[in-house]
Amino acid sequence: MTPAKLVFKNLTRRKGRFVFTLLGIVIGMGSFVTFMALGGSLKGQIEQESAALGANLVVTPKGSCAYEQVSILTGEQLPTTITAQEVEAIRSIPGMTAIPYLAERSAIDNRPVSVMGVLPAETLAFKGWKIASGSYFDSKDTQGAVLGSILAEQFGLAAGGEVRIRGEQIPVLGVLSETGGKDDLTVFLSLPVAQKLYQQKDNVSYVAVQVDKLDEVDLYAQKIQEKVSLGVVSDKQMLKQVLSIVGTVNVTLQLIAAVAILAAAFGIVNTMMTATYERKREIGILQAMGATRGGIFRLFLLESGVYGLLGGIGGAVLGTAASILAAPYIAQNAATSFVKGSQTSADPLMLIGAVLFSTLVAMVSGLYPAWKASNLSPVEAISYE
Repeated sequence: MTPAKLVFKNLTRRKGRFVFTLLGIVIGMGSFVTFMALGGSLKGQIEQESAALGANLVVTPKGSCAYEQVSILTGEQLPTTITAQEVEAIRSIPGMTAIPYLAERSAIDNRPVSVMGVLPAETLAFKGWKIASGSYFDSKDTQGAVLGSILAEQFGLAAGGEVRIRGEQIPVLGVLSETGGKDDLTVFLSLPVAQKLYQQKDNVSYVAVQVDKLDEVDLYAQKIQEKVSLGVVSDKQMLKQVLSIVGTVNVTLQLIAAVAILAAAFGIVNTMMTATYERKREIGILQAMGATRGGIFRLFLLESGVYGLLGGIGGAVLGTAASILAAPYIAQNAATSFVKGSQTSADPLMLIGAVLFSTLVAMVSGLYPAWKASNLSPVEAISYE
């Protein structure tokens, strides 16, 4: 009998044990793949949103922390304490373009959505949007909404329809072309309409600033702070701070995955140790037939490796499916919005790496049982009942 056939026979000898041990590995590796898939795209998503913001400087309420900076990139609701007078003071500084935004939240079909109040003409030029269907705001007082492409598709909305915001039916003017960022998941209202709807008077959430001379960003930030008592952060500083915060989410996901894999590894150790004691007589017969200690060691190591290989393949499939299904239902908050908004996809290299890692972990877990089996004395093994 070949080693491959012997391994297959031994694995399936106790079908229940085989299935439950394999399930432990599949679930452990599935958790690993799920968390890595969800967390792996965080950095790229953050950098993409930072670039889509199109600002060299961001003016935030005084005393705001990095949490608010995360919310700016994710479209979360923000404090609205920047007054119209402060906005005008910022816009009066020559050599830069300042665009105010009002970031709020609403719900469509009981699902939360981002609502953004914008100055229509200025924001269109600032963002470089294109209209996929319908029309854009005629003026800053236009009563209507322009929708992001993905949001319109998700809720079956189109130009000529209506969307309910804060209890009011707002006509849909048009739908933006896909941008690849959070704008695709946002309802846009003209700033005066949004301020009235959310009872914010003339206040806004933050101001995005583009400067004419990039090498003088710090000078412009100083000029803004001389004009108003608000927080000012550069796009690079904000990106660095946001990455440091959201990076903790990625680390947490990886630690949880590590615990799941560790539990699966102990399951393999337990199964292989049990198999070693149950198959003492078989080991003795193999030794009597000329099998060396090295051969028996490799045989048991191969069995544990097969567990890892099959479990890794199953875990890769399960984890990929789980990450795709779970992403839309992750609780919406500043730390996890990037996961929720990102397009989770299966990275072939990550999946191959997961299968190889599963096999390696399984083989390491099988080292002690394999050593134990190979060191049985022939007399002890063959006389075992």
